[in-house]
Amino acid sequence: MTNRYDTVVLDLGQVLVGWDPYLAVADRVSRTEWEAFSVAVDFPALNHSVDAGTTATDAAARAAAVDPAHGETVTRYYENFAGALTGPVPGTTEIVEELAAAGVRLLGLTNWSAETFHHAAVAAPVIDLLEEVVVSGREGLVKPDPAIFRIVVDRLGVDPARAVFVDDSEPNVCGAASVGFTALHFTGADRLRGDLQRLGLLRAA
Repeated sequence: MTNRYDTVVLDLGQVLVGWDPYLAVADRVSRTEWEAFSVAVDFPALNHSVDAGTTATDAAARAAAVDPAHGETVTRYYENFAGALTGPVPGTTEIVEELAAAGVRLLGLTNWSAETFHHAAVAAPVIDLLEEVVVSGREGLVKPDPAIFRIVVDRLGVDPARAVFVDDSEPNVCGAASVGFTALHFTGADRLRGDLQRLGLLRAA
């Protein structure tokens, strides 16, 4: 097994833990209503701002400025955030466990609100195997900004030339690559396993 790589840095959402934001409010609105709400308030951008440090209260106020009912939906979403987490992503828990058993250093880098991050490892306990997780909402920076990858490098003492980064977002993969990581686009556990075997981090079956 090659020793070129000694560290794997993992995104969390949709890599280690599933996330479907609608499920947090499914008791209040239909899927169709959620989709209309998401367009009306630009939920992806609103969520990104919370990942960058905006409070849930401020996010709800922004949505309420569009429609008071939308503000209530955002409030409910954050109150019931645990309901949006669907559990471990199939196959990735086993991969992380095998990497840990092989002595690979395991870290996390996630775009996630500081206010809701405590739910992550409850939904996917494998997250507790990571030595440390850099959380965007605590840093006031979000992927794909190269600055948040440099936090991993500088604070955690990671040599990007010896580290692999895994994320389901192609822009985030590009951000990691710009800092020198070998960056893998996650599309499923089978492909990830093959990529890690190719890089010498996991043994082939």
